[in-house]
Formats: sequence, C-alpha cells, structure tokens
Amino acid sequence: MLVSLSVHAMATRFELVMEGEDGVRLRAAGEEALAEIERVEAQLSFYRSDSEVRGLNLRAGEGAVRVDPRLFRLLRRCAELTQETAGAFDVTVGPLMRAWRFVNAKGQAPTARELAEARAATGIAQLEFEEETCAVRFARPGVEIDLGGYGKGYAVERAMDLLREAGVARALLNGGGSSVAAIGAGPGWRVALREPFIAGAEPICIDLRESALSVSAVHGKSFTVEGRTYGHVIDPRSGWPVRGALAAAVEGPSASECEALSKALLVLGPDWLDEMRARFPAYAGLVACEDGRLVRSPVNPDAPAAAPPR
Repeated sequence: MLVSLSVHAMATRFELVMEGEDGVRLRAAGEEALAEIERVEAQLSFYRSDSEVRGLNLRAGEGAVRVDPRLFRLLRRCAELTQETAGAFDVTVGPLMRAWRFVNAKGQAPTARELAEARAATGIAQLEFEEETCAVRFARPGVEIDLGGYGKGYAVERAMDLLREAGVARALLNGGGSSVAAIGAGPGWRVALREPFIAGAEPICIDLRESALSVSAVHGKSFTVEGRTYGHVIDPRSGWPVRGALAAAVEGPSASECEALSKALLVLGPDWLDEMRARFPAYAGLVACEDGRLVRSPVNPDAPAAAPPR
C-alpha cells in the first residue's frame, strides 16, 4: 500500500510517499513528519517575524541571546562546516543577500560601499558561542544568519528521523526537487536529475537507499546587467554571485550535510570534488559547469556514514 501526503512550507512543496501494509499507521506517521517540517520552518525562517532565528538576528548584535539547545547545536555544526569547506558554506551570508537585493526581491547590483559594508558583517567568525548557556552573540551589529542553504535539508532530516522512529520501513520525501531523502534498503527510490544534469539525451538518475540528495543551482532568483546574469547564490568569501558552475548535486547519508555540501560545491566548482571526497568520504558529488561539462566523484563504499549532531 502506498500513502502520499504533502505540505507547503519553506516556500516550496514537500511531497511524501510511504509504502507499507498499515495505511492508517503510515498516514499518522506521515502527518507528524510533515508537521515537524512546519515546526522547523517556524524556528529557522529568515523571513518570518516570529521565528527564533529572526529574533536572534535582531538582538544578538547587542548581547548574548539564549537559544533552543537544538538550534545551538545546529549553528555550531554550521560553523564547523564553514571551516571544512574553506568558507564556501557560511550561514552569515544574510547581509550579502540583502546587499544584492535577493531578500524579497529579484536582485540588483549593490554599490561598492554597500558591498563593502555587507562583507564586513559576513563571516562565521562573527558568531560567538557560549556553551554553558546555549547562547549566541554577534561580534558586531548588522550580522544576520540565513539558514536558506541548510534549513530545508535539516527539515527533511528531522522528518525522516520521525518516520524511522514510527517504524516506517520505506519512504521518499521530496522537498521541491532540491532536497530528497529515502528510507528503505531494498529496491532504491529512483530520482531523475533535471537540467542541467543531462548526459546526452538522457537525464542522470540516482537510486537512493537510506540516503539523501541535495541539488543547488544558480537559477531561480536572478537579474541581468549588460549581458551578464547574476544568480542568487553568493560566494561568502568574495561577496559576489557564483560563476563557473550552473548546479551541484551531493548524495550521502545526511540530508542537511548534503545541502551544505552542495552549496559549497556550487561555490568552489569541480576542482573541489577531490577534497570533498577526502573530507567527506561518505558523500558523492556532481557538478554541471557553464562550459557544458558534467564532473562527478563517486562515493567511497567503505566510508563510515557519519551524521551531524541532533
């Protein structure tokens, strides 16, 4: 028996398919999993006025702000990922997103002064963590955390954890086609990657078995000036939109880590694939380049399936 459910959250549609014998039990578990996605959105949203992250952004520049322990651990893990990706993944990118007018808008090039001010307020070193009290402080006013490059994968991960706890043996959760996770070690759930991941006339397909997939791309919000298109994915190190890669996909055991790594891979390009494989051996990457190349690294079958702290 197949049970399908969906919910609109995080500005996208989450679609859940579960397989099992007890439809009533599957539906109950699925509804709780989708409700968890809504709870994550309520906590992590950059845009909602009542979210915990929004409150942190408003107050942490003036002093330490105590946060939910789970959010504290999440931010600490994001800080570690920034170090492990040479700064290519950075949740303090909020000021740069505002400078490039990608917050509630389609984008516009900043002035040199605006870009300089945004860069001065960006960087994971701006976050100060107080372990004993689970408090976060910003080193200066104007810093903003934007979990858009991590939150959807984290929500998918939390939802799938609840399904496993409820005893669901086979399920596929699709968050807008960019964050996907599967439960089930038997026949894999086949996922087809869309443009620009096309090899000849055939789309690239991935069979997910107890694993996750994240896709990051420069398309979406964008604008064009003098023939040059600027996308909404910003390189936190330079403050400029990504160039060179059109999209990146990462498969591995953790949906949140896949999302962070796909953002980093999009920023760093195919040259980072070997280093990613060395640092994150349980994850495989694929990059679609502007010149039409598709460059990939396979997953290491002997790698331990490490997962981020909960």
